This record gives sequence, C-alpha cells and structure tokens, in this order.
Amino acid sequence: MDEALLRSLTPSVLAVLVRRGADFAAAEDAVQDALLEAIRVWPADPPRDPKGWLVTVAWRRFLDATRADAARRRREDLTGEEPAPGPAPSADDTLQLYFLCAHPSLTPSSAVALTLRAVGGLTTRQIARAYLVPEATMAQRISRAKRTVSGCGRLDRPGDVATVLRVLYLVFNEGYSGDVDLAAEAIRLTRQLAAAIDHPEVAGLLALMLLHHARRAARTAPDGSLVPLAVQDRGRWDTASIAEGVEILQAALARDRLGEFQAQAAIAALHADAPAAGETDWVQIVEWYDELARLTDNPVVRLNRAVAVGEADGPRAGLAELAALDDSLPRYTAVAAYLHERDGDLETAARLYAEAAHQAPDLAERDHLTRQAARLNSGRHR
Repeated sequence: MDEALLRSLTPSVLAVLVRRGADFAAAEDAVQDALLEAIRVWPADPPRDPKGWLVTVAWRRFLDATRADAARRRREDLTGEEPAPGPAPSADDTLQLYFLCAHPSLTPSSAVALTLRAVGGLTTRQIARAYLVPEATMAQRISRAKRTVSGCGRLDRPGDVATVLRVLYLVFNEGYSGDVDLAAEAIRLTRQLAAAIDHPEVAGLLALMLLHHARRAARTAPDGSLVPLAVQDRGRWDTASIAEGVEILQAALARDRLGEFQAQAAIAALHADAPAAGETDWVQIVEWYDELARLTDNPVVRLNRAVAVGEADGPRAGLAELAALDDSLPRYTAVAAYLHERDGDLETAARLYAEAAHQAPDLAERDHLTRQAARLNSGRHR
C-alpha cells in the first residue's frame, strides 16, 4: 500500500466533494472512510485511476450518510444523483483547502490539526500522538474545527496566503514527536503549496524550512542534549537540502517582493554558507535582521538581532541593543547570559544562565542552560 500516494490525493479528493456541494465536515468524514476502504482493497485490487476511485467511493459514502440522516434530507436536492464513475476532474483545489483550514476564526492549534487531517491526510491518532494528547481530545478539536469551517466551505473565495504560511510554519516548528515527523510533513505540505501557487513568500518559507531542517542531525548529541549552532558538526549538515534551499531562495529574492520568510531564509542561508562558525558573515546577518524588523516589528526579531550585533560589533554593542528591549521577552535572560559571557563577566553570566534555565520552555533547553551555568561556576572556582 502506497501511503504517500493516499496522503497526496487526500486534499484533491476532499476538494471535489466540497465542490459538488458537500459541507466540509461531512466531506472530510467521507474521504476518511474512502481512505480506509482503499487500505483494505487496493493491495489485492489496485485501481487504474486512484483519485477517481477515491472520489467515487467517498461520494457514495457521503450520499449514504446524507440519506441516512433525516435531518439532512433537504440537502438531497443539492447533492442530486451520483455522478457516473470515471476519471476524476483534473482541477486542483488544494490551495483553497489550505485557506479553508487556516480560517481566521480557528485557533492556531485547531488550524494546524485540521490542516494535518484534511490536507496532510494524517489520521486523528497520528496527529494526537504527534502532539502528545489523547486521541479523544484531538478528535474533539478536529471536530470543532470542521464544524467551524463547514459554514464557509465554498472553494471560490480568495484566501489569505500569510495565514496559511503561518499555519505551516507552526507545523514545522513542532518538529518530531510520536510517530509523525511534523517537520518533514510541513516541508511536504509547503512543497505542495508551492506547486499550487506562484508566490515568493511560499518559496521563502520552503527555503527556510529546508535550510533549518538541513541542520537537524547536528542539533543534538548522542545523549539527546542540545548542540548550539556555533559548535555543531557542520559535516553532518545535509548539503543537498542546503543547496536546494539556497536555489529556491535566490529565485524568490530575484522577484524583488521581499517578505519575512524570505528574510529569515536569507539569515539561515548565511549561517549555512559559513564553513565554520568563526567565518559567519555577521554584518550581513545584522542587515537582514534590520530588514526583518522593518517587515514585522517583532520584538523577538530584535532580540535575535541583539545577538547578531554582539557577534558583528562586540558583546557590549549587543548588550546595548538588549538593554532597549523588554526583559520579559522569551529567552531574553539566556541572550543576556551569552553576551555577558562573551564580554568576560562570567559571574553575571553564570547567574543569568541559571535564571534562564528556570524560565526555559522545555526540558532539553533547561538542561542545556543548567550545564552552561555549571560550566562557568566550575571554571570560576578552580
């Protein structure tokens, strides 16, 4: 059974049902039933036209469910007669499904879950395992999201590309947990989106994902501890992904429609381009952070810019930039610790690393910061 084929066909089959008049929630349930039937039937009897087979079976399941529900009998005028089996329409409505799943009335977590289910073709169980929540909890979340978008299920309305990209970026940042590699899934979905829409920011996000994902193998030590970028084994970086990401980014930048994901990708590309940490072009990175700050006015961007300034112009320059920011920002204390260490104030750095460890959002980062504090305290007391 080709699971990748099934998952790639899911959004277009769902779109056909919605296009024919099914509401989103009922259509999505019918498509899931068809996928389960395909898993049962295809190994022994593979169809000539997989998409057409799925459309036919899903449409029949939708009609059966509609006719079985007395409260939905009025919809039979809309659904009409069952279309004759045959090749599925070639129109690709995947892009509109992205927009529907990124509906502004959904919470970010619900938008992500619905995108993974409806566009990504993942099961509720897979999504629940990826987010480390009970399957029943995830089923309720997805069900509520489907009900929300069912009232606005038309596929002929323009959508907000920026919202779709933020949802995909949220998926990517979940990384890996359970039995689903969400970073790889986000890259797959973003490739799919890039094939459906010619937009430089879509290309920028794909490039950013590829460049970050290329460093994945070097980010953790064998014991699971975090390895900072500066000391990663660059020989473990995926050079093919880096080359692809840079090529995609260069084509996007050449269109002169700069957006935040292109700017982030440019920063990632400069890190990837350096043969060693000491050869990183920090001056250019600061310039790209200036562009990114202009585009987003995001305080986290300014926090990261302070680190870059500290590398380009010295730690005291970085500390001066940091002093202008709100000290309640996530990772502010960790950045302050790093810059104080670079400036030679090891006592202050050790204290701040310990404080940052208490504020860390996850165990891996907490352990890393705790080790940094212990390293400096050990060195001072020798």
